[in-house]
Amino acid sequence: MKIEKTQTGDRMTFMLEGWLDAQAAPELEAELNSLTADVQKLLFDCKSLEYISSSGIRQFVAAHKQMNGNFTLIHVSAEIMDVLNMTGVAKKLNIE
Repeated sequence: MKIEKTQTGDRMTFMLEGWLDAQAAPELEAELNSLTADVQKLLFDCKSLEYISSSGIRQFVAAHKQMNGNFTLIHVSAEIMDVLNMTGVAKKLNIE
């Protein structure tokens, strides 16, 4: 998986590309753990995210908690949305 980060003011955007699975989840977790206090909003652009596993979903939930709800997913494909809906996570996350 490839992660590109862009910070604009207090918002950090993560562009996710590829598969967010058990192999890639630790990389995303490390990125989330390295966020500084000046980041108040987190945006995950899922335009190029092809697949997500339970490990990836766990990272989304952790990011949502870490950011106290100031976390949004955008450009979520129908396939990824189906997985989020099936697991019940879509109801708890901010998805645009």
